[in-house]
Amino acid sequence: MDNENMDIESGTANQITNQIEIIYEDEFLVAINKEAGLLVHRSWLDKGETRFAMQLTRDAVGCHVFPVHRLDKPTSGVLLFAKSSAVARSLGEAFTAHTVTKQYLAVVRGFMPDQGTVDYALSFQPDAIADKFADLDKPAQEAVTHWQSLAQIELPFAVSKKHDTSRYSLVRLTPETGRKHQLRRHMRHVFHHIVGDTSHGDIRHTRFFRTHYDCTRMLLHAQTLALSHPVTGEPLLLKAKLDDQWMRILEEFSWVDSAKG
Repeated sequence: MDNENMDIESGTANQITNQIEIIYEDEFLVAINKEAGLLVHRSWLDKGETRFAMQLTRDAVGCHVFPVHRLDKPTSGVLLFAKSSAVARSLGEAFTAHTVTKQYLAVVRGFMPDQGTVDYALSFQPDAIADKFADLDKPAQEAVTHWQSLAQIELPFAVSKKHDTSRYSLVRLTPETGRKHQLRRHMRHVFHHIVGDTSHGDIRHTRFFRTHYDCTRMLLHAQTLALSHPVTGEPLLLKAKLDDQWMRILEEFSWVDSAKG
C-alpha cells in the first residue's frame, strides 16, 4: 500500500457477498455500503426485522465484526466495522478525537446558501425501550454540522399552499460531532428538512417525491469516510455509490456530476 489515499469506491472495486456490498476489507477492517432501511444491529425497537448489517457482514467475511460508528436505519452509505475489539477501541478513539471525516449527500427543501455551519446543541432524545433507564436530564450536547450547496432546482409544482413552485438543494453535509439524528435535526433547525425524513422532515415534500419520483427512501447518504488506518497509519478514503432511487433523482434533476464525491 502506497502513501497516497486509498480510494476504494463501491461499484468499481466492490464485492457483493451475501446481500452485503463490501467496499473495503483487510485483516483488520471491513467497510460496507449499507442500504437504506437496514439496521446496523439487532434492536428492541424493531423486533420484526430479520436482516442486520452487523450479522450479514460477519457472515460475509467469516469472522466476528465490531461496530465503531452507526448510521440511522433510513440512511445509506459507508459503514465501517473492526475485526477485533482492540482495533474497534482504536477507531472509537479516532471518532471521539474527530480525526475521522464523514461526508454525506442530502436533498433538502429550499435553496440553501453556498456554504455555512449549523452550530446548535442537541438535547438527548431517548428511545422508548433502548434508553428506558437512561438519565433523561442530560444537558444538551454540542453539535456542529458544515454544509456546502452543490446544486439547486425549482420545480413547477405547488407542494405548499404558500408557493406556486417548489425548490430543492443538493447539499454535502460534514458533521464535526456525532449526535443522534444530528444531520436530520440540524436541517430541520434551519428549515431545510431532508426529503424523505419521516421523523424530522416535512411530510408534504416526502409525499411529493413518493408520488412524482417513486422515491420511498430518505435522501441522506454517507458518501465518504476518510481516516488513518488504525494499524498501518495509511490514509484511507472509503466511498459508497448511490442506489437506484438516488440516481433516478440525480438524473431527473441533472445533478449527477454535482453529486460526485
